[in-house]
Amino acid sequence: MTEEYLPLMMVGTLFVALMAGYPVAFTLGGVALLFGWIGFGFDFFFLLPLRIWGIMTNFTLLAVPLFVFMGVLLERSGLAEDLLETMGLLFGKVRGGLAISVVVVGALLAASTGIVGATVVTMGYLALPTMLKRNYQPELATGVITSAGTLGQIIPPSIILVILGDIINVPVGELFLAAVVPGFTLVFMYIVWIIFISAIKPELAPAIPVEERAKTSGVKLFKRVLLALLPPLALMTSVLGSIFMGIASPTESAAMGGIGAALLAFSHGKLSFKTVRESAEVTTRLTSMIFIILIGATTFGLVFRGLGGDDLIREFLSSEAIGENQALFMVMAALFLLGFFLDFIEITFIVIPIVAPIMVDLGFDPVWFAILVAMNLQTSFLTPPFGFSLFYLKGVAPPSITTGVLYRGAIPFVIIQVVTITALIFFPDLVLWLPGIVNEAMFSAR
Repeated sequence: MTEEYLPLMMVGTLFVALMAGYPVAFTLGGVALLFGWIGFGFDFFFLLPLRIWGIMTNFTLLAVPLFVFMGVLLERSGLAEDLLETMGLLFGKVRGGLAISVVVVGALLAASTGIVGATVVTMGYLALPTMLKRNYQPELATGVITSAGTLGQIIPPSIILVILGDIINVPVGELFLAAVVPGFTLVFMYIVWIIFISAIKPELAPAIPVEERAKTSGVKLFKRVLLALLPPLALMTSVLGSIFMGIASPTESAAMGGIGAALLAFSHGKLSFKTVRESAEVTTRLTSMIFIILIGATTFGLVFRGLGGDDLIREFLSSEAIGENQALFMVMAALFLLGFFLDFIEITFIVIPIVAPIMVDLGFDPVWFAILVAMNLQTSFLTPPFGFSLFYLKGVAPPSITTGVLYRGAIPFVIIQVVTITALIFFPDLVLWLPGIVNEAMFSAR
């Protein structure tokens, strides 16, 4: 009887250890070794080196450090500063125009860098003081910045989509295609909310004064917008276009993106040995963190499956008392609640390898399910108490921006994300339409 409950005891021990503050990667590995020894003895782990070798030689996962390097280098190129200033002037005459410009820039940076922390911190430095100076409500200003910064989680090229593609065993390029419509639907929803709240409460988001906008208008503004938009659009086209057209794999496109980021940094006069070295150091730290967690999660998954844990979950979700839709709801609700306490990488490596095969067996499209997971995990950056996007902004915000302000500001955007996820569940074509069109066009071309 005790052996039947070992998988549940294993998950409980892991959760308690994580809540106690122990490092994720070593907790995963340590709990796995303990319960593997209890269940089978250490002979069970003879296959583990081959699993780890498979991770380290995975060509798809090589895109992770390349995309991280591209994002970090771009963050140091001055691209975000130019975009924010220009978009602020472009939308300045509209109530809530600065907030709209932050969302637009967040989307462009997401499609160029995909690094949530860098985007939130950069926009926190540049946009938050300006918005507060313009008498924006602090909750609205912080909510817009933190939510716009998380768009890098869903708008390709996204690191989480690369990881999910490898875990769920679906082409990363197809996931990138599937994420385009949901990602920009979320951008549209953010902008609609800003326009709505600015219309009913104009004092929350005033427009930029006419005399200030007059300093840069007409042809001068058009040239500035063109110069600010062309570099990120060119990078997006080269990286994503080469994937969508089948010219290059995601890993090859990520390498091309790194070269493009270096050229943009050079064009802004920011490319130096110091910049490249710092970008490489940050990339090494982030990549090492991701891969060591992946190794720990692989060890955990090996033991959990060996103890029959996945069979327990499959039997529970496949039981006659629980239908397919209820199973999907339970998985989505569990991911949402875990996002309050765990980092998205931890959830991805611990939970998704267990539930994804079960959901596919229940008949759900793996690409559609992967996008739902990515959208769900995006909310973990905004949900208290451990929303990382909130922490990033708190680190650069003035003392007047309290933790309560950050939490209250995030709530409307969390609701928007939940509404968007619900729409994707009821209208799967929002996810599957674009990959279907592109695949059909490529098949016809052959």
